[in-house]
Amino acid sequence: MIDMFKEMLENTKSIAVIGIKNDETEIAYKVPFYMQKHGYRIYPVNPKFAEANILGEHVYDKVNHIIDVIDMVNVFRKPEYLVVHAEEILQMKTLPQYVWFQLGIYNDSAAEMLKNNGIKVIQNRCIMVEHANL
Repeated sequence: MIDMFKEMLENTKSIAVIGIKNDETEIAYKVPFYMQKHGYRIYPVNPKFAEANILGEHVYDKVNHIIDVIDMVNVFRKPEYLVVHAEEILQMKTLPQYVWFQLGIYNDSAAEMLKNNGIKVIQNRCIMVEHANL
């Protein structure tokens, strides 16, 4: 598993963050902030904050509205929403190589949908913790 974390983190330059928050006390803000400080380009995705800016970046309402090529999608949403988000990810202009469901977030149906389209998936792990451990 460590090899996959290393591969994903080394091959990723851009991360779309579904469910990002605009509150510095929230983990869905702290993790993308950490990743940005470590050189990753963050693309915030949250319809509540669409057209605003978080971490100095334009916020998108849906991940499939991002025009740029995204290497990874990092998800901070309840498991029951993951199938819908997997469908949105599969509608992206260019599919990401990786999808990372944060700690406590997993849905095997959504993960299978993504894997069946050649996307590598991590579930129920914190990207910030795994990055710090490498």
